[in-house]
Amino acid sequence: MVSFASRLLATSRQETRPLMRLALPICGAQLAQAGMSVSDVMMTGRLSATDLAAVSVGSSLWMPLMLFMTGTLMGLTPVVAQLLGGGRTAGIRPSVHQALWIALALGMVAAVLLWFTVMPIFRLMTVPEEVAGRAAAYLAAVALGMPGVALFQALRAFSDGMNHTRPSLWISLVGLGVNVPCNFVLIYGGAGLTGLFGNWLPGSVQGLPALGALGCGIATAISMWVMGLAMIAYTRHSRAYGEVALWHSPTPPRGPLIGELLHVGVPIGVAIFVEVTLFTLIALFIASLGEVTVAAHQVALNYTSILFMLPLSLGMALTVRVGNTLGQGRPDAARLVAWHGILVALAVAGLNSLLLWLTAEPVIGLYTHDSEVQRLTLTLVGLAMLYQVSDALQVNLAGALRGYKDTRIIMLITLLAYWLVGLGGGHWLGAHGLFGWIAPLGVHGYWIGLIAGLTTAALLLGERLRRISKAMTHGQIEIPAG
Repeated sequence: MVSFASRLLATSRQETRPLMRLALPICGAQLAQAGMSVSDVMMTGRLSATDLAAVSVGSSLWMPLMLFMTGTLMGLTPVVAQLLGGGRTAGIRPSVHQALWIALALGMVAAVLLWFTVMPIFRLMTVPEEVAGRAAAYLAAVALGMPGVALFQALRAFSDGMNHTRPSLWISLVGLGVNVPCNFVLIYGGAGLTGLFGNWLPGSVQGLPALGALGCGIATAISMWVMGLAMIAYTRHSRAYGEVALWHSPTPPRGPLIGELLHVGVPIGVAIFVEVTLFTLIALFIASLGEVTVAAHQVALNYTSILFMLPLSLGMALTVRVGNTLGQGRPDAARLVAWHGILVALAVAGLNSLLLWLTAEPVIGLYTHDSEVQRLTLTLVGLAMLYQVSDALQVNLAGALRGYKDTRIIMLITLLAYWLVGLGGGHWLGAHGLFGWIAPLGVHGYWIGLIAGLTTAALLLGERLRRISKAMTHGQIEIPAG
């Protein structure tokens, strides 16, 4: 009898290339979308500290909302992948239409929340009045783009499920290409354009007002709608989706299909929201530890977040590969595909740790010239090297489980691992130490908590994947209906 290890090795030879072919465009799209946030921060920061603070505070509110929407709509990907793998392409179009109805509803709810709830939140956070006013204006503009970005994410989930991940890359690059010049015109106004192009510009252009944070929000909303409309145009005219005539005969809202998508997608959205709020709350807790600590934490987190894009993209690609294989009615092969993806994630984690070790000092020097911040950041990056394996494993184990449509367990494990172990344990170590044996560790305690939380998540998700993949292979659990 051929051993599981030898079959896994054989799977690796034929599965690595299609997995990476899916993952690399996803990674590029993630980096392009991250580039929009970077350009927002850099360009408003050059105008004034108040506008920068307004955009930073505003982003801390709309980004979790957008990521919750994105996660919820990601529930469409395994549905499409299983339907495609099983040759049931007739069921794809109505499922996507229901996801689009969900996207519109989520986009409108997010817009309403950003319009009407931010000022009470700012008062609760004791945000300075001038910053709060500009942040509210920024969020009111961003709110206009939320339905557009929700439509983009729904169509991206469809395209990913169809094994076609490149459109999200190219359209995200288009969004970045629109965002930067719109930022320049709207943030700096005519004065900025005159400084760049000289006085030969028409007087009407030179007289454009500098809108600051508000202009940044308008530029973000424009980029969101450009991406959404571009994705609609692409899915309408491209032949890459075969016989799925996506825009033929729109399907009205159907309760059962919407219920299935929400059943799969909402736990993903909640899990992503929990992860985002973990980092937000840690940032709030360490705010009292001083400027050097806050700066070092932000630099280390920003740098490691960029490296996290590849494991994250692998996890999203793994959802598609596992879903395709299950849709073909091959649970044993799906099990091999899933564990092969975990091995690739381990290799990527090793590469990321090596990159951190080799590049930490010069990269940190690009962020800051403050020697005290540099020294503290280096110690945090050392801890980050330790959690690369846990982080890569947990995100890819979650990706494989999404391929099985097993998403509620991801949500529960995330709540336990991130908030109880990661945040609770990290806060205890950071603020109180360890039962009198170890003094309070400050920011290092919070990062040790992160390592513990991510490791707990990886262990629990690994055990869940082992059980569900084995049970489905032996017929103890039915393959989920596409």
